[in-house]
Amino acid sequence: MKKRSYEEMTHIYGRIWILSALGMIFSYPIITCIYYGAWPGWKPVLQGLLGVAPIFWTVGLIEVLTFVPMLGTASSYLAFVTGNLTNLKVPAALTAMENAGTKPGTDEGEVISTIAVATSSIVTTAVIALGVALLVPLTPLLENPAIKPAFDNILPALFGGLAVVYVSKNWKIAIAPLVFMIVLFLLVPSAYFTVQPVPPFSSVGVLVESHCSLRSVPSQVYAAAYTYV
Repeated sequence: MKKRSYEEMTHIYGRIWILSALGMIFSYPIITCIYYGAWPGWKPVLQGLLGVAPIFWTVGLIEVLTFVPMLGTASSYLAFVTGNLTNLKVPAALTAMENAGTKPGTDEGEVISTIAVATSSIVTTAVIALGVALLVPLTPLLENPAIKPAFDNILPALFGGLAVVYVSKNWKIAIAPLVFMIVLFLLVPSAYFTVQPVPPFSSVGVLVESHCSLRSVPSQVYAAAYTYV
């Protein structure tokens, strides 16, 4: 029997874990509905799906085409199963490759990226477990009105911190999202007080960023991205 290559085995195990995660995601609501004998019906499900699917499917497709060439094969499967790509996995992988002096699309970059994403996943899981364990004891502190302004500015601080990494290297990638958001806030002032602009902001930013950053990625990495899809 022909021995499978590393890339082939990575895709086999990656698809198994992706399908397993998908099955676990769907199993909870299905088991809950069966246990309580309560089914929402197709109409409410489709109505709710139509409200969010166009945004999430578009962003999801953009993330695959953008992040897979950056991360490599193995780390892409791991990152998409564990989640938090934009704010954790991708910055961790890019920083690790930069510190190690490697580039995306290389064998060395693949190894470094996989280690970085795996480490980030373990740390994230540990932090979430710790947060769940301490949620009740820390509830009085978290509900303190004195720190409410800090929680109200979490998203701007998060996306600002992530954006400055890329803007400091290439200021041109900030033009399109900045112009888009200025026009949006001028036309719809109430959008400033909601989180609705975040998905289009992310989509535009990722599109521009992908156009600027993926030019130097080898063609075989694009092949891996399409294989992943």
